[in-house]
Amino acid sequence: MHRYDAISREVRQELLDRFLRYVRVHTTSDESTAEHRTPSTDCQWNLLRLLEAELKDLGIEDVNLDQYGYLIARIPGNLSNDDGASIGFMAHVDTSGDAPGENVHPVVHEKYDGKTIKLADDIVIDPSENPLLERYVGETLISSDGTTLLGADDKAGVAEIMTVIHWLLRHPDEPRGNLELIFTPDEETGKGMNRFPFNRLRSRYCFTVDGGEEGELETECFYAYAAKVYFKGRAMHPGSARGRMINAITMAGAFISMLPRSESPEATDGRYGNYWPHRVEGGLENAELMVMYRSFDIDDIHRRSEALKVFASAIEAGFPGGRVSVETAQQYRNMREELDKHPQVIETVRQAMRHSGIEPNEKPIRGGTDGSFLTAMGIPTPNIFAGGVNFHSRSEWIALSAMARAVAVILNTIGLWPK
Repeated sequence: MHRYDAISREVRQELLDRFLRYVRVHTTSDESTAEHRTPSTDCQWNLLRLLEAELKDLGIEDVNLDQYGYLIARIPGNLSNDDGASIGFMAHVDTSGDAPGENVHPVVHEKYDGKTIKLADDIVIDPSENPLLERYVGETLISSDGTTLLGADDKAGVAEIMTVIHWLLRHPDEPRGNLELIFTPDEETGKGMNRFPFNRLRSRYCFTVDGGEEGELETECFYAYAAKVYFKGRAMHPGSARGRMINAITMAGAFISMLPRSESPEATDGRYGNYWPHRVEGGLENAELMVMYRSFDIDDIHRRSEALKVFASAIEAGFPGGRVSVETAQQYRNMREELDKHPQVIETVRQAMRHSGIEPNEKPIRGGTDGSFLTAMGIPTPNIFAGGVNFHSRSEWIALSAMARAVAVILNTIGLWPK
């Protein structure tokens, strides 16, 4: 098995160079256009095409980037008892629109001194709010300059997978089965798998490299649903509006106020579910609200769906003549449903982590990954840490040693799999 310290010495410079190169490429996705096209933004093509070129430059012959931005590359195994099956490793190229993602200027903090890291625009990475920093005193950290997010979600995973593949190609005698690499767009919109070419995938099992802090192993995620709430009012000149105007914006605001604040993302953690208003737009006559809601329990999801309909009825009662309709849709399912049927997949990653010198920290994701969709399609796909902290924010950071550990874990997973 591959020891972390040996792997780290060999790959850390390449890993850093790749990560810095990838985060500088603007790849913010846009959920408002995700239903109409994939990728949702043209900028994602820049990194997809860069990765396509890099894979081909490594001598990989089977590389395919389709018209929807799904990049799949295959590397044959070298085992005499190969049964033709593959395992896959997956990461997404897009970054969240929750914080600015264009013109990322990564900052490398060598020999971190344990103090508060001060960035632009009064952004700080404070040890009192980031206790994990203590683990990395004296090591190399990477952040943005504070004007943007960093993009470790999930360009750290992309860099780690690419570094693993280059390492394997430099060590052709290292035993391995058939491998598939999958890079996807639009994961952050929750709709990135809508056009995924499942019929082209050869992997029986996959692993997303899209988790957070070093050591995380995620085998359970939220059930994720979204509701579109439509408000129909009546426009009227404000000078003669008394008793006649029905303001759709006011209706939407009243609906939002009915979402329990004690069940919002900022008020919940652990295994508690939540709702939140995600986007609202419109005018006096028509308004549209998107509500996201999450839970680890499908019965609780159904309860929340029904609650939204009750809220809608209450708004109609409070605004006579107004109309409210609710359309709910599943985004992804709790991957635990399927993964519990394949305990050997989880046990392999546990062993890979321990061989890499770290005890797995198993906890549910308060979110989801592209692996949630693959798992629902019958391809069990747990999530391995990529190493980043404070995702989707200007205070995002990652330790280079955490990324190197992820490389060791991936290599050990590949080495253990044939056994």
